[in-house]
Amino acid sequence: MKQHIAELYRHRDLLLLWTLREIGVRYKQSLLGAGWALLQPLALMVTFTVVFGMFIQLPSDGVPYPLFAYTALLAWTFFSASVTLAIPTLVNNLNLVTKIYFPREILPIATILASLADFFVASILLLAAVLWYHLPWSINLLWLPLIVVVQVLLALGVVLPLAALNVFYRDVRFVVPLVVQLWMYATPIIYPLSLVPASIRPFYSLNPMVGIVDSYRRVILHGSPPSFEYFGLSVAVSLILVLVGYAYFKSMEQYFADLI
Repeated sequence: MKQHIAELYRHRDLLLLWTLREIGVRYKQSLLGAGWALLQPLALMVTFTVVFGMFIQLPSDGVPYPLFAYTALLAWTFFSASVTLAIPTLVNNLNLVTKIYFPREILPIATILASLADFFVASILLLAAVLWYHLPWSINLLWLPLIVVVQVLLALGVVLPLAALNVFYRDVRFVVPLVVQLWMYATPIIYPLSLVPASIRPFYSLNPMVGIVDSYRRVILHGSPPSFEYFGLSVAVSLILVLVGYAYFKSMEQYFADLI
């Protein structure tokens, strides 16, 4: 594992260039450009606010529902975009994979980093909303970089093994959008975590996005630190997934050129 990470570090310039390429290609010949990074979570936030905040009137832990929903949607949009766009990168770049040597994980990692750039752009609107609703600033905001890092690790842990598996079984690209959609409803985005019955919450929190979304809300909206129970479990699951997923990816890498 150390050898693979060292090899990836030696190709860090290629990773940076490919990430910049991903960002450029994503918005090439687009009228709104990076504005699309804002539009998707904003549109979902408006829809959820009208349907679940006004009509159904779901609770929102004492904060305005638009802010409650957008904080979670910001995290979810980053995760879902990373998974959906990064998994097919090996197959989509078959000319590179079959003809040039480089650490193949650069392709999905660059896509995740490009989605992270979108996440930061969309965070501008969250900052504006926090100022608009006059939420107090807290020292616990210093937890944010760690939460983002854990979410990146989770994305890597999901993407790397599935990107490798997609080389062998192209059905993966059809299954992933469905799983991502179902995964969203199994995450406290529309509703608060407190609405989940206490009896099933230990099993529910095995979903690592539960602790991540809950941590964003605690830190940004309530000025409190992340829950050790939920965020600690997200950290543990994310680390396990990224270690196992990366090991599987590297073990299968030797077959990519032949199968693609």
